[in-house]
Amino acid sequence: MDETSQKIIDAAMSLVRDKGYVATTTKDIAREAGVNECTLFRKFQSKKDIVLSGMEQERWRGNLTPEAFRNIQWELVPDLEMFMTEYMNRITPDFVRLSIGLRAPQLYEEAAPLVMKVPQAFLSTLTEYFQEMERRGKLPHMDFECLALTIFSSTFGYTFLNASFGDQLFSVSREQYIRQSVQTFIQGIQNQK
Repeated sequence: MDETSQKIIDAAMSLVRDKGYVATTTKDIAREAGVNECTLFRKFQSKKDIVLSGMEQERWRGNLTPEAFRNIQWELVPDLEMFMTEYMNRITPDFVRLSIGLRAPQLYEEAAPLVMKVPQAFLSTLTEYFQEMERRGKLPHMDFECLALTIFSSTFGYTFLNASFGDQLFSVSREQYIRQSVQTFIQGIQNQK
């Protein structure tokens, strides 16, 4: 990709993150990228084309793949803490705001599969982890997809609230939240045995 195209993509994604897809115009993108609108349209067919090109780039999507969770110890507490920590390390407040900005009806059909790659990577990897823990005799048989969704929802919720409000809403540190969430989760599993 040439430098001008990348400037246009970076400008568009920054504006969508800050203003939302609908409020971002091609004039705004051109101005932010330091090019004229004609140049923008020589490089891309539309605003949607620019944004979808940006979503294909690792820089503008959550860099979360199953490989992020490779430091497994096969012990529930450190492993669940690792899953939550890796998610929170990679899904930054900027990415959360960008994913919110991308939720426009004009873009949803094309954007949703790309945005869903992040939760899919987390959920599928954690579900497989739970299944392996059962095979190793460290977990009883349970609805592992539901358990993975519980951990993901807790992790996503903290990440979303932190991105939206910072420390204005709560004073619980990320580390404290992870430790307490994992302990509560494990107590819940033990009560079901």
